[in-house]
Amino acid sequence: MAREQPPQQPPPVQRLRIRYAKRGRLRFTSHRDFSRAFERAVFRARVPMAYSSGFNPHPRISYAGAAPTGSASEAEYLEIALAQVVDVAAVQALLVEALPPGLDILEVVASEGPALAELLQASRWRVEVAMTSADLVPAAEQFLAVESVLVERMTKKGLREFDCRAPVVELVATGVGPDASASELKLLLRHTVPSVRPDDVLTGIAAVGGLTLHGVPLLTRLSQGLLDEDTHEISDPLHAS
Repeated sequence: MAREQPPQQPPPVQRLRIRYAKRGRLRFTSHRDFSRAFERAVFRARVPMAYSSGFNPHPRISYAGAAPTGSASEAEYLEIALAQVVDVAAVQALLVEALPPGLDILEVVASEGPALAELLQASRWRVEVAMTSADLVPAAEQFLAVESVLVERMTKKGLREFDCRAPVVELVATGVGPDASASELKLLLRHTVPSVRPDDVLTGIAAVGGLTLHGVPLLTRLSQGLLDEDTHEISDPLHAS
């Protein structure tokens, strides 16, 4: 006897796009951990979520461009689909209350535009490194002077080799502190497949410059969105038409 098909869920009547931050110790929250925390938050806030159809319905939440675990971020994005039209400001206030400090809702807007993933083409990053500017600055200049730098990273599909130079649109290295004993990279990265992360670029810079990396760099995503190829400006994906 054929298994009875579950009823189809009605289509969403409203979509909201959300920008949130990962700060402090919560930067170590994995994408899976955050998604669980966010699902609990929308449940506690009684947000009228739309659900998928099938035998195991789940709330319609779309994530895009999540930062690597361990990275801080001021520009993470997701989209939720709702079964009722809501007051956007009220939903934002409820989610702020429901999530722990460090997973901070920054903005919520109603959305009728293209898919969120299509609007996330590039990211700006700040990378704080325990390395003197006397070492890092010339190595960064060498990195920019070449066309390709191959690095390896373990991924879900095993060890992969890829070019970490091609996605780099802008790269500036400067010293930090009165004696420049630490350094900072300001980095504009185009999103690619496979994804190239700021720590991959740092690995490539060290390889080109013959440097040894010490400690764990602090990665902070400052923004992400559509990239203007002429000006290198990144537009806000929450307000893209």
